Amino acid sequence: MSLDTLQPPPSPPAAQSERPEALAAPEALERATDRGGRPSPGAALHSLSGATAVLLALAAVGALLHHPVLIPPLAASAALIHSSPRLPLSQPRSVVGGHILAALTGFAVHATLGHSPWAAAVAGGLAMGAMMLAHAPHSPACATAVIVVLQSPAPVGFLALLTPAVVLLVLAGHAASRAHPRAARYPAYWW
Repeated sequence: MSLDTLQPPPSPPAAQSERPEALAAPEALERATDRGGRPSPGAALHSLSGATAVLLALAAVGALLHHPVLIPPLAASAALIHSSPRLPLSQPRSVVGGHILAALTGFAVHATLGHSPWAAAVAGGLAMGAMMLAHAPHSPACATAVIVVLQSPAPVGFLALLTPAVVLLVLAGHAASRAHPRAARYPAYWW
């Protein structure tokens, strides 16, 4: 895989002016890391706090609904959003679109190949391909496709829980990036 495949999709000239903050020199990122590129203790604490808060919120919603809302791929997504907010994999299009495409891919594979570890492996690979074609790559979402095949959840119920959960991840990342003046801004672009 080349680095070109990880770049955001090209934007029309008018859209470029809508996100100058994201495309400008990453001075907030420079302030948040040391010379070796490692996060400062404050930046690490900020990322830790934001990710933990949103994951606790997902766990609380799941407890209230008596359904699991916090699934492992969402924890990985929260980690990407809060620790690497400028990566293309962390942007809303990739997070939301990636998880939904992966879930739909998982349901399609489950319907055609059934419930097995072999089918789950195929679903994970096909989900990554679907995300790449849609310009919404999000590696944690491959695990969403695997979970769908292995756990066989009801499609409507699963998507009804997954969609607001990933939107909450994005909104929490946005809020956390505005809560600290030295934090890198998230998202770099919305779509």
